[in-house]
Amino acid sequence: MEAEDLAKLVSVRMPYGKYQGRLIADLPGAYLAWFARKGFPNGELGRLLALMLELDHNGLSSLLDPLRQR
Repeated sequence: MEAEDLAKLVSVRMPYGKYQGRLIADLPGAYLAWFARKGFPNGELGRLLALMLELDHNGLSSLLDPLRQR
């Protein structure tokens, strides 16, 4: 994980699919889990989705709240 990845979770939007246009931080846990089963995309998007899954799964999504205030 890179230091700026947490900030990217609240600024990068999903570029395609059912939740196109939604912030990565706002994607439902079930959708993130589906990616985990099927395989995350390559590159930065996949890394951000995997990070968000970990935060969501461990109940740590609220750590992103202060970043949303910026």
